[in-house]
Amino acid sequence: MEKELRLMKGNEAIAEAAIRSGADAYFGYPITPQSEVIEYLMLQKPYETTGMVVLQAESEVAAINMVYGAAACGRMAMTSSSSPGISLKQEGISYIAGAELPCLILNVVRGGPGLGTIQPSQSDYFQSTKGGGHGDYRLIVLAPASVQEMFDFVELGFDLAFKYRNPVMIQSDGIIGQMMEKVELGPQKPRRKPEDIAKQCPWATTGKPVTRGHNIITSLDLVAANQEKFNLKLIEKYKTIREKEVRYELINCDDAEYILVAYGSSARLCMKAMDLLRAKGIKVGIVRLITLFPFPSKILNELAGKVKGFLAVEMSAGQMVEDVELAVKCKAPVEHFGRLGGMIPSPEEIVEALEQKIIGG
Repeated sequence: MEKELRLMKGNEAIAEAAIRSGADAYFGYPITPQSEVIEYLMLQKPYETTGMVVLQAESEVAAINMVYGAAACGRMAMTSSSSPGISLKQEGISYIAGAELPCLILNVVRGGPGLGTIQPSQSDYFQSTKGGGHGDYRLIVLAPASVQEMFDFVELGFDLAFKYRNPVMIQSDGIIGQMMEKVELGPQKPRRKPEDIAKQCPWATTGKPVTRGHNIITSLDLVAANQEKFNLKLIEKYKTIREKEVRYELINCDDAEYILVAYGSSARLCMKAMDLLRAKGIKVGIVRLITLFPFPSKILNELAGKVKGFLAVEMSAGQMVEDVELAVKCKAPVEHFGRLGGMIPSPEEIVEALEQKIIGG
């Protein structure tokens, strides 16, 4: 089959991927820098081709609860927003995690706190990886570093969401969402038929046949002993996810004496910084995180016994660096470098940070 190539923004690629993945519904609300997602979907009118529902809800709170309803029916449902909008969705995300429902959530991160700025940032790491809402829960979090991965991670995200009955977040940022790159598009997949959903999702509220009892979707249990039992079940699920779904990319780590740890657009900046450092004779490698949760703790711990230090590079005051420190377990020095409030670090600044904080330190 001949490849279909297009020049697209990251936000457009993820919207196109939603259509082609056979998604049933998108519920969203515009906010910079991710408004192109809903704009693209509205322009494409997928209801006329695949039957996919696209709806601008009256608010972010409404959108995430529409996702809850569609997911409870076993449907492939997604939403997208940017940092303050994701904050508004947190209660609904916690409900969805507590009801063990699959869905896909895109966060195109912008600077904060508060309304902050519309410029790119990575300061939502804690919110996405530690459970930004109430209760003991986790999201599976994917971190694309290219427009191609924005497209690819939609299908992967839905696959993981249904495999584990768990919400999946694609954590992007304003750079990846707004930049344009060549994208290889996959084929159009048909939406699942109601009878297929009933077979694939026996837990869903698809109508009660005579062969089973009622399916009840809820995150409420007023009996403490039952709630504890359910939480222990979730812990076991998250343990399995940690064991089986860690994803990362190692770049020039075989001979590296120093490691840059980064994800998303920061990882792209680290590529140039690595080239500059190696041109100076400093052997540097990169661990690019693809999953933020589950975090690749094992490989970082293994590398810690072989290298002289780690520099965590992220567009925040220092969030991911805490997980790096936990993974390394004091086997090697760990330092942080980041720019804040929507400022984008330059490769030269990353070089200077490594030289001053790790090599010179």
